[in-house]
Amino acid sequence: MGFYLDYNASTPVDERVLETMIDVYRNHYGNADSRTHQFGSDAKNLVENARQSVADLLGVRREAVCFTSCSTESNNLAILGLEEYGRRSGRMHIITTAIEHKSVLEPLKILEQRGFRVDYVRPYEDGRIRADEVLGLLRSDTLLVSVMHVNNETGTIQPVQELGEALTKTGVYFHVDAAQSCGKLVEELQKLPYDLLSLSAHKMYGPQGIGALVINYKNGRRAEVRPIMYGGGQEKGMRPGTVPTALIAGMGTAADLILKEYRENGRKYAENKRLLLETMDRHGVQYRINGAPEYGIDNTVNLSFMNYDSEALMLSVRDILEISNGSACTSHSYAPSYVLEAMGLPRDRIREAVRISWGREPIDAEALDQMAEIIKRWQ
Repeated sequence: MGFYLDYNASTPVDERVLETMIDVYRNHYGNADSRTHQFGSDAKNLVENARQSVADLLGVRREAVCFTSCSTESNNLAILGLEEYGRRSGRMHIITTAIEHKSVLEPLKILEQRGFRVDYVRPYEDGRIRADEVLGLLRSDTLLVSVMHVNNETGTIQPVQELGEALTKTGVYFHVDAAQSCGKLVEELQKLPYDLLSLSAHKMYGPQGIGALVINYKNGRRAEVRPIMYGGGQEKGMRPGTVPTALIAGMGTAADLILKEYRENGRKYAENKRLLLETMDRHGVQYRINGAPEYGIDNTVNLSFMNYDSEALMLSVRDILEISNGSACTSHSYAPSYVLEAMGLPRDRIREAVRISWGREPIDAEALDQMAEIIKRWQ
């Protein structure tokens, strides 16, 4: 296998996180909702300690953190869970962007089928939406604005701070999909005003299968989200099912580690980005960056290598570097990227585009050289 560069799809599990989970599986196997014995109490303490760790990472109240299976479930809960309140309050208008993850776009399609009106703001060619265009669509019956923090394909940071500050003065809920930014843009998230925020552990060196939805308080009241699944009272009635103690404990450890190490991690992300682009330039590789470099997160770059089809490139380098050309959730489809299409990029440029994303581990410089040589040979 090649050197892994698809961290936006999923990161490796930190060994320290894995140790936490193994200990839970071996020694703390009680059900966190069992009230009658110590095994249940031990498991509940682990869950609540992890909830506090996630809350500390985000700078929110502990009780605002609701554990889910992933950010996809969190997005569904944030959007579909507001349907009842929207109907009751007469707010049946939603604003989002054309470049959101499918786990936002698909639930919104469901609400459209049920009578809601949704406006989709398109980005500019730099991959960024404009906050004033979003705010210009606000109406008296607007229920929700949903905008991702960092785009999963281009790594472009969206103007969520500006939107959040403007929306605090309204009765409109603000939802942020922070799957790609949580654990990286730590200080920005801690300062960000929002009502609902989605995240996944497996994007920040935690385990797959666990995430969270932060349900903040607005005007002294928790955002009026209702459950979309039924059958148990777990997570304050928001999500039924046996609480996965080991996964939650792993997420808590991941959050603790990031809070201690995010500044150093950030320097490592930036060094990897510099190495990647400098290697391409040194070999004379012709490429174009898709997205705004000045608003790009330091662990992701989307590049169109001129005159080189992305599918052919990924096959050519798969024994050297493992990369992708879009979201893992749509990788089974060879359709052009809807994100790059929404940016208005030419078809050839979209066809040539690949997403490269990394972590704190140093990228193999020799592998980058080999990739550059392969590309240059065919350009």
